[in-house]
Amino acid sequence: MIVLGIDPGTARTGYGLVQLDGHRLQVLGYGCLETPSTMVLPQRLLLIEQGLTTLIADHAPDVVAVERIFFKRNVQTAFAVGQARGVILMVSARSGLPVAEYAPHEVKQAVTGYGRADKGQVQRMVQRILGLAVLPRPDDAADALAIAICTAHAYRAEALPA
Repeated sequence: MIVLGIDPGTARTGYGLVQLDGHRLQVLGYGCLETPSTMVLPQRLLLIEQGLTTLIADHAPDVVAVERIFFKRNVQTAFAVGQARGVILMVSARSGLPVAEYAPHEVKQAVTGYGRADKGQVQRMVQRILGLAVLPRPDDAADALAIAICTAHAYRAEALPA
């Protein structure tokens, strides 16, 4: 099973692809879909849509996993992230892919065992779980890999006999 994890954003949308083979997780790729701040929002969303469509066509994931919106202070950022999330949900639906959604604390709990882990802890655990030689960067890509790992763990748990 291939999971495409996505950390939504308008400036940078992180993505991470992992393959679950039995009990083994293997990274297939990760990075960011970046949009220039000089572009108007509709054009930025179009770039995200095109990049995500290409990722899905190239890697044929079985499921897309996306982080739910969480914000403390900046409502404008939450709106922009929400619009990017809408594009991600639309492309996933158009591709006929199921979508798994997790809150940030759920992802941190699944990857580190602690729902309030900081970004560095998440990055180090993602590196360890996937056997990466280097720390996954940027943060958005590491977060996307963490979302993919969380989803793979959830699917593996569902597949276990009762």
